[in-house]
Amino acid sequence: MKAGDKYHNFLWIRTVRPAAVKEIALKHKCAIKKRTCYEIVDVAYIAWLLHETPSEELLQAFADDPELSKRVALYDLSTVYSDEPTCLRLNQTDSKVFMEFEKFLERNWKIKFKQIQRLLTAKA
Repeated sequence: MKAGDKYHNFLWIRTVRPAAVKEIALKHKCAIKKRTCYEIVDVAYIAWLLHETPSEELLQAFADDPELSKRVALYDLSTVYSDEPTCLRLNQTDSKVFMEFEKFLERNWKIKFKQIQRLLTAKA
């Protein structure tokens, strides 16, 4: 998705390895379809929409690399279909698209958010 002059990428996935997050974030590239061909673009921000709770290893990768958190957001959507839906998130980006995504989920799906970073700090 393009907003202003920056691309914001949403990746919907069951689970992800820390190495994959870092590798994709470092490349800053994504293929997008334009009419009948694909174009490679620089991606400013990436949001990982996870079906499963992120592993401790993945959370530690974010704790160990604060720069990663400025470009990459994690959303744990594993409990959104429960009676009281809550989405754990790690979003320290300044992406207006991700902020609008969160507002949409809060407004239309009544999903509450808890910041994962606080959970990491509490465990340290």
